[in-house]
Amino acid sequence: MPTVAQQFAHTLRDIGVRYVFGVPSGNMIDYIEALREEEGIDFVLVGHEATAAIMADVCGRITGIPGVCFATFGPGATNLSTGVGEALLDRSPLLAFTDEMPDHLLNRVVQMNVNHQQLFFPLTKHSTRMNAGNVEDIILKAAGIATSDVPGPVHIGVPAGIGAQLVQETGTELEYLRVEKKRWSPLVPEQVRKIERLWRKSEKPVLAVGMAAVRAGVKDLIVELAEKNNIPVVLTPMAKGIFPEDHPLYAGVLFHALSDVVAETHGEADLVVGIGYDPVEFNYEDWMPAVPLIHIDEKEADVDTGKLREVLNVSGNIEMALRELLKLNSPSKKWDRDELAERKRRMFQKLLPPPETFGPRAILHELRETLPPEGILTVDVGAHLHLLGQQWRTPSPEKLLMTNGWSGMGFAIPAAMAAKLNHPTLPVVALLGDGGFYMTVGELAAAKRLRLNIVFVVIYDQSLSLIHIKQKKKAYNPHYGTDLDLLAEVSTNHYFGVPVLRATDLGTYKQALETAFSTQGPVVLEVFADAGEYSDLLLRPNRR
Repeated sequence: MPTVAQQFAHTLRDIGVRYVFGVPSGNMIDYIEALREEEGIDFVLVGHEATAAIMADVCGRITGIPGVCFATFGPGATNLSTGVGEALLDRSPLLAFTDEMPDHLLNRVVQMNVNHQQLFFPLTKHSTRMNAGNVEDIILKAAGIATSDVPGPVHIGVPAGIGAQLVQETGTELEYLRVEKKRWSPLVPEQVRKIERLWRKSEKPVLAVGMAAVRAGVKDLIVELAEKNNIPVVLTPMAKGIFPEDHPLYAGVLFHALSDVVAETHGEADLVVGIGYDPVEFNYEDWMPAVPLIHIDEKEADVDTGKLREVLNVSGNIEMALRELLKLNSPSKKWDRDELAERKRRMFQKLLPPPETFGPRAILHELRETLPPEGILTVDVGAHLHLLGQQWRTPSPEKLLMTNGWSGMGFAIPAAMAAKLNHPTLPVVALLGDGGFYMTVGELAAAKRLRLNIVFVVIYDQSLSLIHIKQKKKAYNPHYGTDLDLLAEVSTNHYFGVPVLRATDLGTYKQALETAFSTQGPVVLEVFADAGEYSDLLLRPNRR
């Protein structure tokens, strides 16, 4: 009979887990040994538990199989919770294991002891606790919960001292592997009549596509629906890449740079059709005109009904719903493609770097020119993300990884490490500001140890730029508390053994990119840039 730790490792491997990320505890020693012995699954040591959870989150996004992380009592669990919350609001399947006190000490005053079940309850889809008799059953059920409906994290407490105990073979089948997508819910006749009426009556509808559409894999159907009916498309940031930016009906990304130009289009709409739209990125009522909404998703729309006068929910399988919508016949919608093209041309023109300048636009432009189309970019939170969200050309959603539902700084480095582990042959770049780098620079040691070929591009503008811009837009707020001043006058040559290159102008930047992409192992590229150009591009109005 296997031990609890062996059953833990074997069950995770059987459901397809390739990596378990964490910072070891004394109680975890048995589990690390079991992972070492189990072929096809590895334990990966990181510097901080939040990194472990973020890497597990990204593994879950990339593979569809729950990512796995492990942390110890108290501070280990609270550190882990940052990445677990990210998996919840960015909709990634994840299993988070934490040490817990044995039964007789659960309610005692003990060093490092807090109630992990209460801690993780608001951050997960489910929180539970395993014992020596239910290891396989608990893990399989947790994996089913994590991957079903809207994906998300599940927390499992691991009582201290049970790892070496023997367990009975249960023979439980891998039920989670047979979890089906939510079925199409046929509409009642009255709903059908209302949708048909709105669809045929509408002259200028807009399709608003969100990250649930990415999970549903309906890219071709969205393009077909837009083309058949001559309807422009706007995207939420995490859906970027699902609709081609060079398509005549592409109108831009909501909420990011030059959102006022995007609003010129959706502000004219007389109907909005949300497709896989998740308001965790941006609430409908914060940008929509006062027009009817048809919401196509697994879940009903979360809206302020006082601001949106008519909402029709089409709940269930997104693909089936789009196929039904494609069957509806109506005259081609009255959008002027020349006008749409001019708006897009004007928007992208503003996002080009002005000649003889070296700012964030130039940094992104040259990086896009250098990173091959098959490459993966991970991007941290900050002003650069708001710019990149509109400027960066994205061939498909899986080539651009960000956090927007959770929006926690410190995402880019762990995300890039996870992306590279899952796609070792693809180029991977992490783009982050100096603030995010300051939070996670220690993880370069793990990247070095794992020999990961990743280019880390750090934009040094010496401040928390997005917050600084918000201060400037409130005239009564002085510039205070956002200066970082991290860039030394003389460049360091390495961080934890990872070589460092520095660029201060376009010429040195191009050369540094060429060197970085030809370097074996991780490399940091420090790019000094003036953040002044952000002010005219970001935090623009989301309405006309």
